[in-house]
Amino acid sequence: MSVDCVKVDMEGAEKMTSKKRVLIVGAGAAGTAAAYSLSKHPEKFQVEVWEKLSVPGGVACSSNIKGDAFVNYGVQGGTPSYRNTLIMMKEFGFKTSPVHMMISFGKGKTHWTNYAKSPLTEKLKNEIKHFEDVLKKINRFEFFYIFVPMYKVLKWNGFSEDFANEMVFPLTALFFGTGNRTPYVSAAIMARVFLDEDLRLFDYDSELLLSQSPEMFAFPKLEQMYETILRKSGVKICLNRPITSVKRYGTHVSVIDQDGKTATFDEILFACDAETVLKLLENPTFFERKALGNVKYYNDLILTHEDDNYMNKHYEVNKDKDQYFVRTDPTDPAKIEMSFNLSNYQPQLKNSNRNIYQTIYLDDNLREKYWTVDEVKKDKVLLETWWRQFSHSWTHFAFTVPLMRYLQGKKHTWFCGAYTLINTHEIAMISGLAAAHRLGAPYPFHHDPLAAKQFDQYLLTIHGKPRNFGCNKMTLLSCILAPLMALFALFSLLLRFCFNRKS
Repeated sequence: MSVDCVKVDMEGAEKMTSKKRVLIVGAGAAGTAAAYSLSKHPEKFQVEVWEKLSVPGGVACSSNIKGDAFVNYGVQGGTPSYRNTLIMMKEFGFKTSPVHMMISFGKGKTHWTNYAKSPLTEKLKNEIKHFEDVLKKINRFEFFYIFVPMYKVLKWNGFSEDFANEMVFPLTALFFGTGNRTPYVSAAIMARVFLDEDLRLFDYDSELLLSQSPEMFAFPKLEQMYETILRKSGVKICLNRPITSVKRYGTHVSVIDQDGKTATFDEILFACDAETVLKLLENPTFFERKALGNVKYYNDLILTHEDDNYMNKHYEVNKDKDQYFVRTDPTDPAKIEMSFNLSNYQPQLKNSNRNIYQTIYLDDNLREKYWTVDEVKKDKVLLETWWRQFSHSWTHFAFTVPLMRYLQGKKHTWFCGAYTLINTHEIAMISGLAAAHRLGAPYPFHHDPLAAKQFDQYLLTIHGKPRNFGCNKMTLLSCILAPLMALFALFSLLLRFCFNRKS
């Protein structure tokens, strides 16, 4: 896909059209969703998408490997509750492949799965039963537990280190991609995995913790999917075009790219990571500095390989069944490593007669002490890629999420991406649709009850707005929540001030 990106004479353009000129920075899930929604109203918007990479997709990537095959990485798939993602894919002719989640945790005496009994679940059965009650309490008092890391809750309620390190933390890392910050994840988020009626992945098993193999789906070739959606949406796409600075004025936004070319837009929509936003913005606002500056990122290494010996050494591997593997480091059980058997997950590999794995090594600051990447045979490595991942620690939900509504729309600037709430592909998609909606492109999937419900919840939380103003439940709720969220934000700022002084 090649696009001629040239400087536009805005004075002349303004004389010819009254369309709102919008720049979307980033062509990942959020940017693609925003571009798609805005493109449905060509009479209102003139849209450009600038992406620093040579392909769209952001952290959702595809790559060819030897043997005339390809793998997806960064994003593997989702659940049937990803309604916004699934509807958009269907509109552009993309199908998902159903799979049933099979997980292998631990090794030897710490091994357990979501599809069979194990000595570990028998040993910890009393704690498993107790944990169900604790999750219900967390859900009941969610407002308080947003500010409490999971390790604190486990400690307060007398859970053993074995239960925390071998069951709770690996499970949390798998669900949210939290890396080695897993103990610091907000307890309220973990409770939602089991108790949220719309979003939960599993029904809690009071004897085994997990005893189901829920249906998931695997994506088609991610690069092709994003390229097709953007191309068919009809927006102007500029690949290989990173930005160096963004200046905001009273009536417009001025953007300079790496070649020194300047373009002017009415609105800018940041669909990239929070770090990049702060680097690009000249004179960020107080709330932008506080909210975006609090998003913490870590470098992870994704190694795609075919080393059966490595997998058998570090995991309990059922090659015909298991898709996900999570293990704790034997010298420090709080440290985690994850792997996937892509041949049991990604549809293009299922009949390849190969076992192709991806192992994710978390946080490069821990490489020297904990990573076992050097044990993978070099001739078995198919692909080596780096992934910059944000942390789901309780501080994210305490110091970033409550402030996001006060950033949106200020100085012609909008923010979307999974970091605005929770690190899932669906949230990224919804965030882009929400920013487009606020710009004036009505939400396109109102006909699907679950998709609309998720969108409404996000819009209310991150933008502080109902989808439709008027005499309805969401408008009333937004009015009630507005002063409460203001107090919440104030409390967040005060808590952060105290937290920073203490550290």
